[in-house]
Amino acid sequence: MSFKALLVERDEEGNTSASVQELEDSRLPDGDVVVAVEYSTVNYKDGLCVGPGGGLVRTYPHVPGIDFAGTVESSTDSRYKAGDKVVLTGWRVGEVWWGGYSQKASVKADWLVPLPDGLTTQQAMAVGTAGITAMLAVMALEKHGLKPGQGPVLVTGAAGGVGSVATAILSNLGHEVAAVTGRPETADYLKELGATTIVAREELSETVKKPLEAETWAGCVDAVGGDMLARVLGQLKYGASAASIGLAGGAKLPATVIPFLLRGVNLLGIDSVMQPYENRLAAWQKLSESLPMDKLEGMIQPATLAELPELGARILKGQVKGRVVVDVNA
Repeated sequence: MSFKALLVERDEEGNTSASVQELEDSRLPDGDVVVAVEYSTVNYKDGLCVGPGGGLVRTYPHVPGIDFAGTVESSTDSRYKAGDKVVLTGWRVGEVWWGGYSQKASVKADWLVPLPDGLTTQQAMAVGTAGITAMLAVMALEKHGLKPGQGPVLVTGAAGGVGSVATAILSNLGHEVAAVTGRPETADYLKELGATTIVAREELSETVKKPLEAETWAGCVDAVGGDMLARVLGQLKYGASAASIGLAGGAKLPATVIPFLLRGVNLLGIDSVMQPYENRLAAWQKLSESLPMDKLEGMIQPATLAELPELGARILKGQVKGRVVVDVNA
């Protein structure tokens, strides 16, 4: 038995290359559940792993793909049986463990969740890690008091995967959404997702000497970090929160503690990789209720395994809009 997969190899000089290859089933890692993968997706980490690895990949040859959805082919764990539809996001699959850029995957049962009711495997991968992260961010903001009508909620990196889903969710929940983008051509796309205001990246990308500015945002889902997040902290309304989910603009945070002390703002760290099972179920359930499917369909860019090396390079340059859904059998 064999399957097709995108295999990344590294030569003696440390250079990597990726190509679609036919592999024997015996090369699958040992796991509890073998899944016939139907769809995967493309995230920033995937771009790193398809390329030189970014320090995420430990051993080569390697099959990337941090997300996948499909049908259980075989299982030694009582929680899953052949024919079950399942989803996997996180757990460092696609980084240190062979992932979803493959027609088959062998993983630990603890890493899987059942496909949520009402979602197809294709839709689940339109959601993927980006969507789960966005949902966890919105849930954290709500837990810290965010309600519709309190003012605009800022979404930075809005045209990317997490930003797109966050924009659609927040709008559907009744929030006014201000979407930050450095790509003016994405304005119509973001408005279709529900953004009421488009904010040019340049307006927030420079730091200011004043630790506090006018109270503007009722909350923020931030995918950028760096100077922009520092600036946003000084613009949050009293008691408001920013959910930090990415570092496209850098890992450093050149901020002061003044917004925390004088306005009681909150900086919420969001991790989707190691989230406990129950939290994942809750996030998937709320996604199926809160994310409008018509808007989800509008985010999708279809792709095949053969197109992944190019897409991986593009996402690292910030050139991918919305959600890429990879049909691994196409």
